[in-house]
Amino acid sequence: MTDLSKRLTDIRREKSVEPGIELGPEPWESNDQATRPELYELRRRLHARVAQELGTVLYRQNLDSERLSKLVLGHITRLLEEEQTPMSALERKTLLDDLEADVLGHGPIEEFLRDPEITEVMVNGPNEIFVERDGKLQKTNRRFVDATHLRGVIDAIVARVGRRIDESSPMVDARLPDGSRVNAIIHPLAIDGPFLTVRKFSRKPFTDIDLIQFGTTTATVTEFLQQTVRGKLNILITGGTGAGKTSTLNVLSSYIPRDERIVTVEDAVELRLNQPHVLQLESRPPNIENKGEVSIRDLVRNALRMRPDRIVVGEARGAEALDMLQ
Repeated sequence: MTDLSKRLTDIRREKSVEPGIELGPEPWESNDQATRPELYELRRRLHARVAQELGTVLYRQNLDSERLSKLVLGHITRLLEEEQTPMSALERKTLLDDLEADVLGHGPIEEFLRDPEITEVMVNGPNEIFVERDGKLQKTNRRFVDATHLRGVIDAIVARVGRRIDESSPMVDARLPDGSRVNAIIHPLAIDGPFLTVRKFSRKPFTDIDLIQFGTTTATVTEFLQQTVRGKLNILITGGTGAGKTSTLNVLSSYIPRDERIVTVEDAVELRLNQPHVLQLESRPPNIENKGEVSIRDLVRNALRMRPDRIVVGEARGAEALDMLQ
């Protein structure tokens, strides 16, 4: 019995002993109470005041996240106490939470990024946010204050990874600290934008057993692919958006022996390999002077000079495909 067959047998045995529990889909709602126009205007105004009054304090490297959070929360609380706008206790708390997310996090999408049940967040302009949960798209009742607010969140995300987005370069791929993939596109290419899409990844990477249980593949096919990887044959994974290409590539990469040197090449780092000898390369777009670009093709060529046992290319969409075929 192969290792994969043994694991599957163990899982089936566990399921036969313990009664299965089916969890039906729970209705999803965001807790957005601050929807009155005057509260959105207050939120915009207070956000601007916090940014102006705290200034560079928000970007000090010597402040840990806990101290910075306490500082910002205290400042926002003081500003709220000075306000005369009538609001209920619930509206005040919601506004406080929203402002904290605006300053320290990613605004109204922060709660979705923290929700492990949500796999994708889609912002279609400042007034419309969709999420994907259990494979289904759901429209939320969250929104940004305005386009400037949304643009500020986008700028903060791309700045963290040393990238930029402006009218001369209105599209960008980036990533969040947890590895989630980000795509943003702004005016003049995005009509009624900006548009922001965040593809989240499970904190616990999928395994081959997961893919079999999902119905993505079968035990027979998985064992064949396992031997293919160990036999050092070339493998090309194709599929539509959201089909699971990256998840499948992560699983197949886990079959690479631990004593091999692996070089990964990606637009934005997504692969999570557990082998000890892994070198990750990430492409770089041109700077504001249209210089300094390092493409996937450049990295593939360079990887060949790094004495790799394996080269794993996250996504091939251009001339690098020719180099991979040669």
